Amino acid sequence: MQAAAQHSSSPVVPVILSGGSGSRLWPVSRSSYPKQFWPLVSPLTMVQETALRSHGPGFSAPIVVCNNEHRFIMAEQLREVGINTPRIVLEPMGRNSAPAIAVAALLAAETDPDAVLWVMAADAALLKPGNVPPMLDLAVRVARSGRIVTFGMVPSKAETGYGYIEKGDGLPGYDGAFSVAKFVEKPDAARAASMFESGRFLWNSGMFVFTARTMLREMEKFEPAILTAVKEAVRARQTDFDFERLDTVAFARSPDISIDYAVAERTDLMTVIPGDFGWFDVGSWDALWELSPKDDHGNATKGDVIVNNTNNSYIRTDGVLTAVAGVNDLLVVVNEDAVLVAHRDHAQDVKTIVAELKKAGRKEATAHRRCYRPWGFYESLIEGSRFQVKRIVVEPGEKLSLQKHFHRAEHWVVVEGTAQVTRNEDIILVRENESIYLPLGAVHRLENPGRIPLTLIEVQSGPYLGEDDIVRLEDVYSRA
Repeated sequence: MQAAAQHSSSPVVPVILSGGSGSRLWPVSRSSYPKQFWPLVSPLTMVQETALRSHGPGFSAPIVVCNNEHRFIMAEQLREVGINTPRIVLEPMGRNSAPAIAVAALLAAETDPDAVLWVMAADAALLKPGNVPPMLDLAVRVARSGRIVTFGMVPSKAETGYGYIEKGDGLPGYDGAFSVAKFVEKPDAARAASMFESGRFLWNSGMFVFTARTMLREMEKFEPAILTAVKEAVRARQTDFDFERLDTVAFARSPDISIDYAVAERTDLMTVIPGDFGWFDVGSWDALWELSPKDDHGNATKGDVIVNNTNNSYIRTDGVLTAVAGVNDLLVVVNEDAVLVAHRDHAQDVKTIVAELKKAGRKEATAHRRCYRPWGFYESLIEGSRFQVKRIVVEPGEKLSLQKHFHRAEHWVVVEGTAQVTRNEDIILVRENESIYLPLGAVHRLENPGRIPLTLIEVQSGPYLGEDDIVRLEDVYSRA
């Protein structure tokens, strides 16, 4: 269900921040395909849920700030839910939320300096979206008065995993809005219990509403280095298909800092509006257990799962049958190349495991076997000494880059659809159950000229089979 912006003189500009990697939801969420692109709490992905909250009357097309590597995934997922004209802005590297918000404010100000922006993270769940419209309407009115608004979620328990906001005095003329007394970092259990009992503290949702003019003025006041760097990155941006690429050199000069530290905790314009949106920061498997439907024994399961004499556990498999017996309070997540087993009390430790995997150079820390590309995807089936077998799927009308390899030869066998293959000077149609050989050094390209997905099996052979052994000579997707 979408929110609605009421009584405004111009559309509200939704801003979706999609820069996180979601390492605490490993092995499903990895930096190559993080949690916001997975359907974790509904049939839609997290970013699709977020985008649909602000799609329709009263809203402009969203500004989406995301990692360059995720650009085609983002565009496709938004297209799937009918959002066809987003402004997708590509960060050359992560610089936290303050620079990303400054980018969105500058872009909105190019058309209307007084545009109201509604900033949302791409990976938070709202289970009560029907409660959003009246609170958003109030936030827009407060923002137009020159203040910066955040939504504080009415806490349902003493939670140690969230930051808090202490309500101050009521804002004159805006019933339901309050000044902010202070922000509080994630507390320990005793302090969380005390704040919960006081009734004065709200969970910090990370959502903000403000005009572009107000935010840019406060950014100039408190973090001029951010604004200077981001202004240059925006000024020197380049358009690439449907994407806007920020200038790499300029953006790299921006300090890496969150909007809370940069502005929210320092400005005297902060306003908080309490709300009961059913908000959850889907940041750990234990949080997903809380969100998920459960059986009579408190178990939340997804996929081909069998449980016996098991209680209060989260068990998920994305493929292989998973049976769990005689345990309580466990997290069991089975992926195609990794299995996680942890006590629910140690859900936050998953981030430490990912750090250890990265330190050891394990590719499972960051990438799945299935790797998505703008033309489709490929997945590794078998890896051996001097050979590798992959399945490649190319969507109708798409094509890979014109390329060559210095260290490997390839053999393609078409199992579904028809391939148009460029091999040096020749263009060859390869049909189902036919194959073609590409010797080392051959200039080649794979295309799908048909109306159904093209699936082929690729056998690589050679002394080095890394993905960086690709020399792109021409690419319709502007990849280096």
